[in-house]
Amino acid sequence: MLRNIKLLHWLLILLVVMNAVTIGTILVHNYKEKKNRGDMKLNNVPGGNVLNGKFFRQTLGFDDQQMDSFRQINQAFRSGTMGLAERIETLKEEMFIELKKPVPDTVLLNRYSLSIGKMHGELKMETYKFYLLLKYKCSPEQEAELEKVFLPLFKKEGIHGPANQQNRRGWNKEAP
Repeated sequence: MLRNIKLLHWLLILLVVMNAVTIGTILVHNYKEKKNRGDMKLNNVPGGNVLNGKFFRQTLGFDDQQMDSFRQINQAFRSGTMGLAERIETLKEEMFIELKKPVPDTVLLNRYSLSIGKMHGELKMETYKFYLLLKYKCSPEQEAELEKVFLPLFKKEGIHGPANQQNRRGWNKEAP
């Protein structure tokens, strides 16, 4: 009987330790996932590539000197664009809230649209400057790979699909 109690005692300790490790693993995984999602907001290129140092070292074959340059260029780019991207997202959310109202304020919607457009233009300017600074650090072979990486960032944006392709010159004539 005493032996069974000791065995149950050790089994209980083992289960508590295993649960603590499992919970710790989940928390660490969630933290890393949240951090990665934050990084991907700005640096995720359609196609699933995250434009970070590891990506440039592996894909473009950046050497140590190029990596040092990349870190400086990337830090400046990210500090200049993170707030801008967040403000765009906030305005888009506010715009959609306004659109859902029974009687949306079109003056406010116009203001949101113009602000989003202006900030999006600023974001594109920062992106092309980032690209050029990286391009100047690349060999001709690396430059060709850099073009492939950045191509999705400069392709057609917006709603795509058969319905949108029917009327490429503007609004559908039948719509109010």
